[in-house]
Amino acid sequence: MDLKEYKGVFVFVQQVDNEITNVSYELIGKGKELAEDLGTKVSAVLLGHNVKDLADKLAVRGAAEVIIVDDPALETYMTEPYTQAMHEVIEQHKPEIVLYGATAIGRDLAPRVSARVHTGLTADCTKLEIDEDTKDLKMTRPAFGGNIMATIVCSEHRPQMATVRPGVMIKADAVPDAKAKIIECRVDFDKNDKYVEIVDIAKTVASKVDIQDAKILVSGGRGVGTPENFSILQDLADALGGQLSGSRASVDSGWLDKDLQVGQTGKTVRPGVYFAIGISGAIQHLAGMEESDFIIAINKDNTAPIFNIADVGLVGDLNEIVPALTEAIKKEREANK
Repeated sequence: MDLKEYKGVFVFVQQVDNEITNVSYELIGKGKELAEDLGTKVSAVLLGHNVKDLADKLAVRGAAEVIIVDDPALETYMTEPYTQAMHEVIEQHKPEIVLYGATAIGRDLAPRVSARVHTGLTADCTKLEIDEDTKDLKMTRPAFGGNIMATIVCSEHRPQMATVRPGVMIKADAVPDAKAKIIECRVDFDKNDKYVEIVDIAKTVASKVDIQDAKILVSGGRGVGTPENFSILQDLADALGGQLSGSRASVDSGWLDKDLQVGQTGKTVRPGVYFAIGISGAIQHLAGMEESDFIIAINKDNTAPIFNIADVGLVGDLNEIVPALTEAIKKEREANK
C-alpha cells in the first residue's frame, strides 16, 4: 500500500428521512480542523435517495466537497448496500481519514467497511489529533472501563478510521453562503446473500427530550438514595425548564431509563448548565459531561472528585439544599413576571 496515494478527510453523513443528524455536523467541524493540520480538505459522504438538496447544509457547516451516492437502494439504511457504497467511495477517492458517528448506524457500518478495505478502526473516540511528526491520526478512547485513556494509531494502513460519540466534538460555526463542490459517485450494487428485506418500518414519537439537546440538565447519582428522591430533582428541573438525567449507578438501580444516562456508557452532553447531585464524579461519568459550560455540584462528601471540575460546589444534604433552591428559583421567576 502506497500511503501517499491517500489524501483528504472524509465524514460519513448519517441522514434519516432526509434529516442530517447532529453528529455529522460535529464531525465535519472536527474533520475541518484535522484537514487544516494536514494541508488538505474535508469531504462529506452523503448516501441516500433524493438527498442532493442536503448538500448545501453540509457546506454551511464546513464541508469543502460533498460526495453523493444517490440510489433507491439507499433510501432506508441497510447494512449491505451502505457498506458497498462506502467501500466504492473509498476505493475511488482514497481518503486518508474516514470518520463516522458512534450511533447505531455508524457502529454497524464502520467495522464492515474497515474489514472490506483492510484497515483498522478505533471505536468511540473522545479525542482526535494529528501527530506533528508522523502526520498520523492519533485516536484516543477510554479503555478498561474508563480507567485509562488509550491513544491508537494506524500507521501502516489507510484510510485511518474512527467512530466518535455524539456530543464529543463541536460543530463549526455556520457560514450561510458557503457552497461545496458536488461529486456524484456511481455504485453498481451487488444484491448478494447479505441483503435483507425490509417488511415494515414502525415509527414512534418520542415523548422525552433528548438529553443531548437539553440546555439545562439536572443529573442524579447513587447519592440521591431512593427513586422517590428523584421527584425532588424533577421539581428542580421543571422550575429551571430543564431535563432530568442521571449517572450509570442511578440507571443500573432502576431509578431512571437508560436513555437518560450521562457518561462513558451513556450519552455525552454539553448543556449550558449541569447539576451533578449526589454524583461522586467517577471518570466514567466525567467523560460524558465535563465539557458542560457551567457545572453545579451538590454532595454531602466534600472530598468527592466532582468538586474538582465544578464551577460551584455545595456541600450538604440534597434533601435540604435542592428543595430550597427550587423554591428560590420559583420565587425569582414569579417576581420577574
